Amino acid sequence: MTFLLLLVIILVISIIVSGLVILFFQKPIAKMLTRIVGEEIAQAWQKFLTFALLVIGISSGVAIWRLERFVQPSDDGTAPLTLTNQVFGLEIYNTIISTLGGMAWALFIFFVVALIAFVIVKRKEAK
Repeated sequence: MTFLLLLVIILVISIIVSGLVILFFQKPIAKMLTRIVGEEIAQAWQKFLTFALLVIGISSGVAIWRLERFVQPSDDGTAPLTLTNQVFGLEIYNTIISTLGGMAWALFIFFVVALIAFVIVKRKEAK
């Protein structure tokens, strides 16, 4: 029962952290996309990027391979790890950090590509 509780809590935390990051970056992303691809298609791209960020945040935060340690015995045949309050707390902390890390990389890649596209658009406008 405690494993399922941990899984649900980690999933909820990943969703909340991802949602907060998406809300925080919503306006800058919208401005950049509007400038680069135009108003008529920017909203569709923003929806796709929001979905992608949510998936990346959840998949980064809910690391199934990390949780398997509590269900399956280890390679040397010892029993699975036990879920204590300390382990519970560490897993929650690790979920927050992993979610933020995965989303930071995704946003970094997006902003680098957007910066390159912005420079290209500026050069075309200058000519």
